[in-house]
Amino acid sequence: MIIYTTEVEDINSFYTLESLKEVYGIIWMLVPILTLVLGITIGVLVIVWLEREISAAIQQRIGPEYAGPLGILQALADGTKLLFKENILPSRGNTRLFSIGPAIAVISILLSFSVIPFSSRLILADLNIGIFLWIAISSIAPVGLLMSGYGSNNKYSFLGGLRAAAQSISYEIPLTLCVLSISLRVSNSSSTVDIVEAQSKYGFWGWNLWRQPIGFIVFLISSLAECERLPFDLPEAEEELVAGYQTEYSGIKFGLFYVASYLNLLLSSLFVTVLYLGGWNISIPYVFVPELFEINKINGIIGTTIGIFITLAKTYLFLFISIATRWTLPRLRMDQLLNLGWKFLLPISLGNLLLTTSFQLLSL
Repeated sequence: MIIYTTEVEDINSFYTLESLKEVYGIIWMLVPILTLVLGITIGVLVIVWLEREISAAIQQRIGPEYAGPLGILQALADGTKLLFKENILPSRGNTRLFSIGPAIAVISILLSFSVIPFSSRLILADLNIGIFLWIAISSIAPVGLLMSGYGSNNKYSFLGGLRAAAQSISYEIPLTLCVLSISLRVSNSSSTVDIVEAQSKYGFWGWNLWRQPIGFIVFLISSLAECERLPFDLPEAEEELVAGYQTEYSGIKFGLFYVASYLNLLLSSLFVTVLYLGGWNISIPYVFVPELFEINKINGIIGTTIGIFITLAKTYLFLFISIATRWTLPRLRMDQLLNLGWKFLLPISLGNLLLTTSFQLLSL
């Protein structure tokens, strides 16, 4: 069989074209992921700057002001400093667990951002089990903290890891029951997009905040405990455990724990916005200016940009509440923390779920 040169060239050009298409497909698949990671990183830097400014205002002192305009580059300077610091390993600790722990804590939180709808068209994975996927993935993070505490060969680190695991188990159950109440009563779906769209029908009064007020309060407290923020920062209590599971860490690994705490705070605030505050819908002005009702129907880049802006505005409102709470309430004792979760929030969330299920059965 004779194969001409032109046929060989055609075959080679065909394979080259197909390989280029595969490369372009991979690139376009990575673009939204990298864009989301970049946006999350900028969001964390803004949160750190906001926390320092708000803390300074509450304590009547001057916050960061030298690194960039209004000190906005201070968080970037701190991150760069941690990046170039020496990475120290404990001589008698388990170095594998010690190194894997921070990575597990960060990766499990980053994966949860894939089910967050920043607008009607901007979501990485619109899954039917989106909200429960977040709960399942977020339960992996305490495993990383426990591994870090055990691998450090330090009693303070190990105690901090045990506290993190106990606290996570105690407050994940009420959190899950509140989410289940929303899925049953409000939207009959576990997709984050469906939950937001179910709140858009009646504007401001369609928010789940009004339909599930008890669940909102329980979710708020449980999410603060999951983020290990004051008054629930028992795993890293400075006066008791030096720095908890972070005691033996330095350099980039300590920076990963630092980033993970703020990523978790941002993630919890976004889920409060999606589940209870209407997500990307501009709901508040409906009551006063009915013409703004049409903004939610804008498509394309403008509509997506408006949706992102509204989502972030609601998110940072909740972040302000979390930051102000840190400098307002004192830290709980460990027994008070566990009693609040098991003896107070769990019965209330169970009662809220039973009440929601009863209303659902009566409406059939």
